Amino acid sequence: MKPRYLVLAIACLATFAAPNLAGAQEQRPPVSQCQAIAQTIPKVTFASISGAPPMMPAVSEGEDVKLTFLGHSTFEIETPGGIVIATDYNGWYRPATMPDVVTMNKAHTTHYTLTPDPDIKHVLHGWSDVPGEKAKVNLVVGDAYIRNVTTDIRFSYGLGGAHENGNSIFIFEIAGLCIGHLGHLHYELTDAHYTEIGRLDVVMVPVDGGLTMGADSMSRVIKRLRSSLILPMHRRGPPVEAFVSMFGKDFDVANAPHASITVSMRTLPKKPLIYVLKGVQ
Repeated sequence: MKPRYLVLAIACLATFAAPNLAGAQEQRPPVSQCQAIAQTIPKVTFASISGAPPMMPAVSEGEDVKLTFLGHSTFEIETPGGIVIATDYNGWYRPATMPDVVTMNKAHTTHYTLTPDPDIKHVLHGWSDVPGEKAKVNLVVGDAYIRNVTTDIRFSYGLGGAHENGNSIFIFEIAGLCIGHLGHLHYELTDAHYTEIGRLDVVMVPVDGGLTMGADSMSRVIKRLRSSLILPMHRRGPPVEAFVSMFGKDFDVANAPHASITVSMRTLPKKPLIYVLKGVQ
């Protein structure tokens, strides 16, 4: 090829390549604000696209997130932008408005439904139906970023026996807060789990004392997570006090007069608080 044609060919290639490079930079996955190790940041699927390149939700530390206990292990999470999320959704405990997102786990039928309302836009399973694979959830919906960390379960009523990676800890990054739902946690977490989870400012924790883990094991998980706000859930049999008794003077304990709490980065308790919402007792 003659030199002048070679130069022209290179110039043409550069013209076509430049926009693609710019687009690739705009499509880079967002960085989790909660994960401790950058190498563990997974790829993200964006769900809220309206012409402009997808972006992480804007963070304002003064914005409030509302959490409401609906029953068993189902919480309604309402973001400042109006996104409604229901955890461990089984169709029985429902938010007052149709949720935009529901998460599920498969240990019992009280934690999932295979026939969710078709108007729910995002149904997130904490398990994979492909043997040997992990469920992978990385989703941006409005002002919420949702991801998961899988754990094993001993048994699963209605969906088979023991299941490796059958449970997911769902993590919701909203308005600067890192909010975690432990789901149906059967085993104490490993160092690798803690690394994947990162920081949790708020954690929803099962306190049944046996169907998931004993109170002593679950308390060790909570102490290691060092969350500012601990919301008990999934109480079957023993009173919440059996779980609370595992903690000493480093934790405050309070019974809430209502089923809801509103929290933001600026209103997080300075000292870890176990806050028992109405309906959990």
